[in-house]
Amino acid sequence: MPTKKEVANISADSNLNGGIQKKKKSKASRTFVIALSVVSIIGFLSIIMSSLFYIDVSGYIDTLWLIALGLGLVFETSIKELKRVKNIGLTSEMLGKFTMLVVGGIAIIAGILSLPQIHIQNASFLAVKGIISILAIIFIILQTWVTERE
Repeated sequence: MPTKKEVANISADSNLNGGIQKKKKSKASRTFVIALSVVSIIGFLSIIMSSLFYIDVSGYIDTLWLIALGLGLVFETSIKELKRVKNIGLTSEMLGKFTMLVVGGIAIIAGILSLPQIHIQNASFLAVKGIISILAIIFIILQTWVTERE
């Protein structure tokens, strides 16, 4: 015999979606979610450092988030699967993974070159950083908010 609490939970659950429970599973992978979390933490630390402690770390923050995003994209690609391109050919899934690998690599290079000690700033480099940012937003949307129903 169910307790009052269990009956309340069952009736509350059955009222959702007309009594039908539909679970949604996110397609976001663990490595990509970790990379997004690291980028968020880096941004939060930048705000804390500048507003509370008056320490300007903006040059390093740009580097850190580009490297974190690049590493997340590179780890997401599964390089072992990319080695199978010779055997199975270039499918649409492999093309997506290859694109993520290239964008991740460019993001890592852009992060290293934007270190304050190196500080390469020209119009083409800033354009590359902007393109990487736009592609990162697209990957975030695709990885995080695209769901499938079980």
